[in-house]
Amino acid sequence: MAGDKQNVLSISMLDIGALAQLKQHIEQELDFFSTSLQQLKAAQTKFQESENSLDMLKPSSEGKDILVPLTSSMYVPGRLVDVNKITVDIGTGYYIEKDIIASKDYFKRRVKYITDQMEKIQKIAQEKVALREAIIETMDKKIQATFASQAAAAAASKS
Repeated sequence: MAGDKQNVLSISMLDIGALAQLKQHIEQELDFFSTSLQQLKAAQTKFQESENSLDMLKPSSEGKDILVPLTSSMYVPGRLVDVNKITVDIGTGYYIEKDIIASKDYFKRRVKYITDQMEKIQKIAQEKVALREAIIETMDKKIQATFASQAAAAAASKS
């Protein structure tokens, strides 16, 4: 599309102050990506554990006593009634009943989706790291050039 033009500014055109601000912004983005990856990893682990837990449910488990978690540290006694009916938390307070195969499929899809999102974020983060390194390199060159010009000016004023 001819009307869509991006304004591209080379980082070498920016002054040291602008480069420092850009570097700080990139570092904030990298912190955000790092936090996002940690949260996604936790969700991925939760879904993988849920899928793996389904392997423990067998028809012979029906009628067995279990402890049902109310919180991460509080449980109530319960009894397995129908091991083929699983209530799955699909988010934001919604639950659906699925059989074991459909539940495993759901958890596999969630793990794959989260893994794909993590890969996308990692790719963007790698690009941001490369940009940050280029900014640091450009800043170093500009600082060295400033010192060199100041030294040359000082030497010229002494002679």
